[in-house]
Amino acid sequence: MPFESILYTMVNFKKNIKKFPVRVACAQINCTVGDLKGNASKILHYIDMAQKSDVDVISFPELAVTGYPPEDLLLKKSFVKDCIETLSWISKKIDNIIAIVGFVDRGKNSLFNAAAVINRKKIKAIYHKVFLPNYGVFDEVRYFSQGKENPVFRFSTKKGGSIFGISICEDIWHNNGPISKLAKSGASIIFTINASPYHMGKIKEREKIAITLAEKNNLFIVYTNLVGGQDELVFDGQSFIVSPDGKIVSRAEAFKEQLLIADIEVEAKKFKNTIDFILETRDKKNIQTIISKHLPEEAEVYKALLLGLTDYVEKNNFKKVVVGLSGGIDSAVVTTLAVDALGKERVVGVFMPGRYSSKESETDAKKLAENLGIQLLIIPIEEIFNAYLNTLGPYFKGMPVDITEENLQARIRGNILMALSNKFGYLVLTTGNKSEMSTGYATLYGDMAGGFAVIKDVPKTLVYKIARYRNSIKSVIPENILKKEPTAELKPDQKDSDTLPPYNILDEILRMYVEEDRSIDAIIKTGFDEHIVKKAIRMVDRSEYKRRQAPPGIKITPRSFGKDRRMPITNKYNS
Repeated sequence: MPFESILYTMVNFKKNIKKFPVRVACAQINCTVGDLKGNASKILHYIDMAQKSDVDVISFPELAVTGYPPEDLLLKKSFVKDCIETLSWISKKIDNIIAIVGFVDRGKNSLFNAAAVINRKKIKAIYHKVFLPNYGVFDEVRYFSQGKENPVFRFSTKKGGSIFGISICEDIWHNNGPISKLAKSGASIIFTINASPYHMGKIKEREKIAITLAEKNNLFIVYTNLVGGQDELVFDGQSFIVSPDGKIVSRAEAFKEQLLIADIEVEAKKFKNTIDFILETRDKKNIQTIISKHLPEEAEVYKALLLGLTDYVEKNNFKKVVVGLSGGIDSAVVTTLAVDALGKERVVGVFMPGRYSSKESETDAKKLAENLGIQLLIIPIEEIFNAYLNTLGPYFKGMPVDITEENLQARIRGNILMALSNKFGYLVLTTGNKSEMSTGYATLYGDMAGGFAVIKDVPKTLVYKIARYRNSIKSVIPENILKKEPTAELKPDQKDSDTLPPYNILDEILRMYVEEDRSIDAIIKTGFDEHIVKKAIRMVDRSEYKRRQAPPGIKITPRSFGKDRRMPITNKYNS
């Protein structure tokens, strides 16, 4: 991702009080967990850019030195030691600018999620995160101790000075938390550093919280967020600055590294018991206001998936990916995402026709590959399938054909993809969506076999929406794929609707049950048929063992399977 994207803003917040001008910056950067040297290099690069733009204070994301979340790396004493040493090395290269950098701090018998305040080649202060999230994808209580102090700091030049404070991510989500305390201590600006993961609608939630706190406490909030993919999480960036009257005066782009720079005027203040930072007085060039717009939902989700896929492949050093093309919508969307993320030269499609594959599916798979310009391998499975049937025939004698034979075909295809992965080092991208993963409408060691599940958290109805969004940019997914009824083609005339309720009904039931934890009775009361609701939920509950064996995939909904939703496999509760 390019380093050189810089957004500039000029904000004049006028009152009949003495004002102090300050130029602030949000370094919205893409860190890699464990890459201490690489993250440090990126931090210094952005500090250099900020200094060239005469920035007074620059803030970096939460745990920028380590990457987020470092998880059980924090249990390694050597990792924590190296993190602290890396921060010390960074500090020695920071001079006439105040830098707020997220790192892991070590106490006598504890660790802290911390922010270092660096100036004049010294770490002059450290803030410890007060509120530790322990829900959803967060597990910070496992690693960190709670901070107890809310210090304020004073920066000044010959023209005057003002008071600022620091918070870290979860701290800002509490109305009577650190922000209120810092305001009472005289803070005019709060620099809040964050690693807030993406899901649909999250940016508006963040901005609403920040606006409320800015208005309530009459201060600026400079919100810096991490950007990038880390395993199943995607961080969307969208850093922003809120004025004391509750206006978003600047916003960075989504899913992109940027340096967001703003000039703001804050109340000139003096306050006892602060740590002072002295800045040189210097003339600064004029800068213009830029507020990046929010993306439409389908575009936002598509970009989240692109970034999550790109970073998973690049940060784990895969050269190419391989996708099983069925001629259906899911594999079409995954393959298109892969090409958009990596380029056509790094994507291999494989069409594996069997006895129930239609000519229509072959035509659609070939057309997709042609439109995307990717290599397409055609590897028939009929001979292998017959070998399985002949081998198992004596043991299945007298028994009817059922899902066993269906799953054999899916597993043959999975084996072929994994063989290509082993031989050529490809990463296998699976193509199952959230509707299928929820209900278990997927085959273990078959279509679930692979290294990364790109649309694992994308409901089927949303898969169609993002396909149409992508085609609105340039039509690459054949229209027939968008129109035809979904089918696994593992038996004659098979349709998804033979097993599942219509997807528009199923996805709404799943949203209420999985994401909102509504009971069966509560869902039925919304107007859904009792039989359909109970059937869908029974399928969800019975499929936990499958989901535990699925590859990681990108979180885009408020509650994904995995870290967000941790249900026991052995479970008799069903209401």
